[in-house]
Amino acid sequence: MNILILNGPNLNMLGIREPEIYGAKTLDEIEADCLEKAQSLGFAVDFRQSNHEGELVDWIQDAAINMDFKALIINAGAYTHTSVALHDALKILDIPIIELHITDPKKREKFRHISYIEPLATDTISGHGPQGYCVALERCAEILKS
Repeated sequence: MNILILNGPNLNMLGIREPEIYGAKTLDEIEADCLEKAQSLGFAVDFRQSNHEGELVDWIQDAAINMDFKALIINAGAYTHTSVALHDALKILDIPIIELHITDPKKREKFRHISYIEPLATDTISGHGPQGYCVALERCAEILKS
């Protein structure tokens, strides 16, 4: 079973960007953790990152059309709070969607309290730091097994 993990803008800068908030792990290190965790759960992952909203929309649409994935984990970064386009694309999916955040947006600036992904998400994982990716994979396993 394949799980698609999408990462939005600025997440390619993890490890450099505000490590006091996001931690010291790079996105490459997080990807390695995800590959290992997914394998232990019997999954394969397709891990992607883009700073471009349209590319994320394209990947979501492709997942809906080709039906190659059993679940989506999405850390949309700032697009979480701004992108109606991502919201509309996610509506097309007929698979579990896990919204993921390294921090807890509800405990940060007020503009981060609104999520255009949350209404469509099967579950939200937030505030676990980089380890949240593995928590999200575990949650996918629970959902897919039930």
